[in-house]
Amino acid sequence: MIDHRYEVSRTALLLVDPYNDFLSEGGKLWETLRPVATEVRLLDNLRAVTAAARASGVVTFVVPHRRWEPGDYDDWDHPNPTQRAIQKRHTFARGEWGGEWHPDFAPQPGDVVIKEHWAQSGFANTDLDFQLKQHGITHVVAIGLLANTCIESTGRFAMELGYHVTLVRDATAAFSPAMMHAAHELNGPTFAHAIVTTDELLAVLPHAGATSRSGDGR
Repeated sequence: MIDHRYEVSRTALLLVDPYNDFLSEGGKLWETLRPVATEVRLLDNLRAVTAAARASGVVTFVVPHRRWEPGDYDDWDHPNPTQRAIQKRHTFARGEWGGEWHPDFAPQPGDVVIKEHWAQSGFANTDLDFQLKQHGITHVVAIGLLANTCIESTGRFAMELGYHVTLVRDATAAFSPAMMHAAHELNGPTFAHAIVTTDELLAVLPHAGATSRSGDGR
């Protein structure tokens, strides 16, 4: 449950990694993500939250992962396992379809597109904190991918910087139910101020009640 209202001028929606490789049929990671994404109706909920945020006047900050380019990580001392996987399969490759925005979640006029993050936190080595402060933001709502990596790292970093953090448990997904459980039942409660469903969030966003949630979820 949400026990407070979100002030539009102080709230930001963080839309993390809305790439074709994650969210579109044929994307490099979609088949692995599909079971959990289908179960939680990920795409429908992402559409509903982004539409409601824009309708209410909440600014959307698109928080993208580094788009892979030839040579990335080749001369690094200690790339992490995810970066090694990206290096191998060329996830989110710049200039390729997989590294383009899912058409339903491409940045819109008024959105703020943040510098690409190299690892899992949308704050590390980017301008996200600076941009949020310049827009007077105190509350962030994190949606997108993946629940137990970039969403968790971005949300935890936001808390450390003093932001109020909301996680939306069915507007994200992960590669397994166990990862979702860890993100929302074990780790999330240690840093997030609210962990809610899409319906609970829509109930407190101004004008969100008129937002359509139709679609097949895929």
